Amino acid sequence: MSPDDLVVTPLALRFRGRTLPRAIGRSGITGAKREGDAATPAGSHRIAGLLYRPDRVAAAALPGWAVPIGRRDLWCDDPAHPDYNLMVRAPFSASHERLRRADPLYDIVLTTDYNWPRAERGAGSAIFLHVWRAPRFPTAGCVALRRDHLLWLVNRLRAGARLIVRQ
Repeated sequence: MSPDDLVVTPLALRFRGRTLPRAIGRSGITGAKREGDAATPAGSHRIAGLLYRPDRVAAAALPGWAVPIGRRDLWCDDPAHPDYNLMVRAPFSASHERLRRADPLYDIVLTTDYNWPRAERGAGSAIFLHVWRAPRFPTAGCVALRRDHLLWLVNRLRAGARLIVRQ
């Protein structure tokens, strides 16, 4: 393990000597992730990208590799579709999540390489680190943090960082 890794513990996320409160999937942590099971997948998942809402977060507050979320940006969560677990653009008829949400959950999003870029059908999609809904409020499978903690974290990540989730 590297000091650059984000480590999910039973009650928090450890990173660079800090312990940050976190939320995980309402079904807990699993080693057998399936689409729609509301579980956070165990394992070591590389941080693959950083997305943000440019109308809600200033680009200057983020590292240079952050990519703005556009009005038509979606994430395909349809296991039968060839673009399963990939970012797609509207119009898009298959099942998907809107990345430009009305709530603040996806104002700052770290994407991971869990089941990406070549997805196993039905093994789970859109495993992100994002802003939490409320303190420790469960997610649909992602890891969620307070907004200020997520902002602090993204500005300290280095290439090769991993999200390590242990069962």
